[in-house]
Amino acid sequence: MLDKRMKNIIIIGNSAAGIAAVESIRNKDRDAGITMISEEDYTAYNRCVLSYYLAGEVKEDRLIYRSKEFYQSNKIDLILAKKVIKVDPKKSQIVLEDKQRLDFDILVIATGASAKFPEIKGVQKHGVFGLRTVKDAKEIIGLLPVTKTVCVLGGGLIGLKAGYALKKRGIDVKVIVKSKQVLSQILDKTCAEIIQKHLELNGLEILTGLDATELLGNGDLKAIKLDSGKVIGCEVVIIGKGVSPNINLVKDTTINVNEGIMVDKFLRTSAKNIFAAGDCAETYDFSWEKHQINALWPNAVEQGCLVGRNICGENSEYTGSIGMNSVEFFGLPVISMGIVREEPGMEILSCLDEKNKVYKKVVLRDNCIKGVILLNRIENSGIYLELIRHKTDILSVKNELLKDTFNYAKIMDLLGKDETIYLSSAGGKYV
Repeated sequence: MLDKRMKNIIIIGNSAAGIAAVESIRNKDRDAGITMISEEDYTAYNRCVLSYYLAGEVKEDRLIYRSKEFYQSNKIDLILAKKVIKVDPKKSQIVLEDKQRLDFDILVIATGASAKFPEIKGVQKHGVFGLRTVKDAKEIIGLLPVTKTVCVLGGGLIGLKAGYALKKRGIDVKVIVKSKQVLSQILDKTCAEIIQKHLELNGLEILTGLDATELLGNGDLKAIKLDSGKVIGCEVVIIGKGVSPNINLVKDTTINVNEGIMVDKFLRTSAKNIFAAGDCAETYDFSWEKHQINALWPNAVEQGCLVGRNICGENSEYTGSIGMNSVEFFGLPVISMGIVREEPGMEILSCLDEKNKVYKKVVLRDNCIKGVILLNRIENSGIYLELIRHKTDILSVKNELLKDTFNYAKIMDLLGKDETIYLSSAGGKYV
């Protein structure tokens, strides 16, 4: 049970980590006071589905993650459309944008991340969006009746999912990629080339090695100018150049920050009564074996659950997360996890069937898997994940890793009983 002296819990953020923290607390304590604050004017929704909503493949009601009834039944004081601009650890207070101060006994910072906008002339014009919120998606959809061409800046997951979504609506899409390949943060060159060709065959125009220098138009967007001097007419630009953790509210305080908010193995910040979870938190990565941000929905849920349990006195330790991405473009699925590019001391195993668009790559160090890419044959992703998580010596099955016959039966003797039972029930898939 929660310490009876700790009655007032504030959670900043109303998405995966914040909701998971609430549910975890309420599993242990039905009476503690919980206030949840979000700068958005929506109850919790699933950001992972935004591109499908943009594509017209799901309706708005499918976005809902937790309804209004959830907050009522869990006795949550929900404050929407209010931004927290400052945390005051010394006074155990937060400051809202209207200067109101709220006291807390325990604070959970689950503020997530925001679309990263580049410093380009004209980036504030009407018609320029990120794709991070329901508001973004609705405003983009609102412009589609008068939109012929959309330019996407960035060849990462956000940019390509946005491009995919709009192509499904019949819009002309041009993806401008500064690097020489798409998905440069999560795929190697071989896999990226297959993905790019597949996207181009399905109608996306992808321009690599180029960047925008100016967005043109009088108020409303009319065109973009590239560093090659080329000008492309368009009515909408979507910025897909990654995200930045929302940590401004703790800057210039006693809370330690790096790229994100630093937390210990209990997900507690440098302030004893303040926790952080989700995309704003810098946690242990068991592939890289160092702290970094892995901004993924499943990681945020897991971290939020653990925070809730620890608030209620469990002192559970976080074993860490891994950078992992799973996406499907026009029927071609790909999963990437951990370290996927060549690093000093790494051994690479790979196989390629270009005709069938099948590619497998395993990155090893000292006979332990550090990273994996699976293209079009993704069934065993859960097995690889567990081998990475447990730093399992795979020498005895090394020659089996890339075979289609590789499955959980091959590694039962390498993993503990609990892990093999889990993988068996999950069918060897990441779930």
